[in-house]
Amino acid sequence: MSQQPIGFLDSGVGGLTTFKAALQQLPNENTIYVADEGHLPYGPRPAAEVKHFVWQIVSFLLDKDIKLLVVACNTATAAALPALQAKLAIPVVGVIAPGAQAAARRTTNNKIGVIATEGTIKSAAYQAALREINPNFVITPLATPDFVTLVEAGRYQDPTIQPIITQTLQPFRDAHVDTLIMGCTHFPLLRPFIQNAVGNEVSLIDAGVAAVDSVVALLDHYHLNNYDHHQPSHEFYTTGTTAHFDKLAQQWLSQPTLHSQHLNLGSD
Repeated sequence: MSQQPIGFLDSGVGGLTTFKAALQQLPNENTIYVADEGHLPYGPRPAAEVKHFVWQIVSFLLDKDIKLLVVACNTATAAALPALQAKLAIPVVGVIAPGAQAAARRTTNNKIGVIATEGTIKSAAYQAALREINPNFVITPLATPDFVTLVEAGRYQDPTIQPIITQTLQPFRDAHVDTLIMGCTHFPLLRPFIQNAVGNEVSLIDAGVAAVDSVVALLDHYHLNNYDHHQPSHEFYTTGTTAHFDKLAQQWLSQPTLHSQHLNLGSD
């Protein structure tokens, strides 16, 4: 048994979709969540810059003695996951491979769409992961950076955004995809709008939720589960404004008493 916390990192509040799934599947685990809102968005940034930010956060989390790291950000996964897994002595879980595997299991016509940030799409990480599973997959990737902006602005329940999302996602109807990977952990907050845009016959894959299955398996494999049934601790940090993070996190996690701490990562 290990009472050490699980560390989560993301560029903003989007990773809370993964975090929420982890809370549901692992209710005894202590956690630390870091939102790098001071550098949001990650998508347009060069991969080397994203990797730099990620290592700053990881250094902070390692000082907190985490037992497992969840990179709850697709852009950060694409930029930094291999290096993290090679250099860290703890298990590291990204969101791209689990998302690709979930999509591969779900599709019936081998036509899979991917929506993500510019950085993730440019990296071709999803395309590579999917083609490694089945080279015959027909993949339609699309960068949708405005979706991140909508979520971070707190508009993920605003019905006036439906036309924007519908128009943006029209290429997936034209391509007849039957499975769409939401390749950014912000996007599940827009799930009803995305589903309406592509049609109910299209399966939506939440890559972050798929990653939690990997977390569960790794905790079991390395005997790292926390079986202490005392109230777990959950710490939240943001490099941005705590009031902004708290408002969105309280809404999404239904925790009105949630309060984050500001994290200063020092010089960039």
